[in-house]
Amino acid sequence: METTNDKKMFGVSVKVWRELRGLSQEKLAERAELHRTYISDIERGARNVSLKNITRLAKALDVSIAALFPQPLQNKLPGAEQAIVSERKLVEILLVEDNDDDVALTAAAFRQAHFTNLVYTCHDGEQALDFLFCRRDFSHRRLANHPDVILLDLNLPKVNGLEILRQIKADKRTRMIPVVILTSSQMFSDMEECQRLGANSYIVKPVNFHSLSRITPHLNLEWALYKPAEKPAPTVQPQLQKSIRRQS
Repeated sequence: METTNDKKMFGVSVKVWRELRGLSQEKLAERAELHRTYISDIERGARNVSLKNITRLAKALDVSIAALFPQPLQNKLPGAEQAIVSERKLVEILLVEDNDDDVALTAAAFRQAHFTNLVYTCHDGEQALDFLFCRRDFSHRRLANHPDVILLDLNLPKVNGLEILRQIKADKRTRMIPVVILTSSQMFSDMEECQRLGANSYIVKPVNFHSLSRITPHLNLEWALYKPAEKPAPTVQPQLQKSIRRQS
């Protein structure tokens, strides 16, 4: 990280993850076995950080090293460090939710958490299954290019969430996709059945950035971080806009 902008970009990433974890600078310093002023300097973009200390920070924040590096910064790293900082494809998310208010709240949660991942939104169960299994309007898709995680509401028109979960986990091509159930506090009776069918976790609606933070380490997800003033909120791919509405 040779330039001031690079150091500031890395510092923003560390600060976002620290706040997402609910940690003070003092607590992060304690976890990483570093001085608090060192953490403060990093977040201000006033420090060159060694790979050893980057590793300490990632461990203290419970994220991968790659998660601390926005993609533009990854592209500038020397070859030896690029071999360590993974260039994994960032997580793509399928949100299956028929309530427009809940879709808007989820989009707001991603903005608040500073995530810029691609988010596809399906508004009924039939559309979600067509998207996942590349049928009808989505026959142009390849099943191998499935989303990396599914946020699934249970009360859906046409096909309910339990049936979608059942089909996902029954098919060897999709059963490894993590599925996070979106539920209201009145629906915990369904959780036992969801767990039996293979759901990986759950979020009580409305989705917020604290609930996203809770599932992140559990699912080992790689989110795309951004500076709020510089990059857009999560979007969907243009070719899907006719069937899947854009999050804004």
